[in-house]
Amino acid sequence: MSQEPKSQNITKVIPAVTREEREKMLGHKGVTVWFTGLSGSGKSAVALCVDQVLTERGVACTILDGDNVRHGLNSDLGFSPEDRNENIRRIGEVAKLFTQAGIINLTAFISPYRDDRDRNRKIQEEGDFVEIFVDAPLSVCEERDPKGLYKKARAGIIPEFTGISAPYESPVNAELILNTGEEPVEDSAARVVAYLEERKYMKKV
Repeated sequence: MSQEPKSQNITKVIPAVTREEREKMLGHKGVTVWFTGLSGSGKSAVALCVDQVLTERGVACTILDGDNVRHGLNSDLGFSPEDRNENIRRIGEVAKLFTQAGIINLTAFISPYRDDRDRNRKIQEEGDFVEIFVDAPLSVCEERDPKGLYKKARAGIIPEFTGISAPYESPVNAELILNTGEEPVEDSAARVVAYLEERKYMKKV
């Protein structure tokens, strides 16, 4: 369930246009595709590739990326366990809104805690949340280190860094696992698109 609001003097507005009507107009279903994995595992790279493929096919989609969101909506949050929890809670609510609007939204967040990801699944309707584990070994992620974060974490400059000084809890029942330490980004993206087609979130071409 969503977190209870502090104020009791609010009323939900029911849209005049139904979700079904929006999805019929768009020609596909709304869904949250939740990419989770270590920093450097390839979450953003795969999401960007999927976004490009879907956009070229005329699919209404968008990306919610961890770094981008922390520059705006969640700029007030740090990386303590409590702030990580709130970061993912807020994104889960935003993703739900996109899904209900018929948008295929691709979220790329480390989202290290299993309970946080499970909570975001529970606030959506059955089938509206697809968890994708971007599975690259720590050694591979650290070798890539595209932002130089692992180097800083090893030097003690960045505290509470996932995989080094903070935990990462791998998914237990992810809908899809991408072995990004072994396969190219394009192949991983193709598997995501195929999954969405097979589960009839969108039409095959």
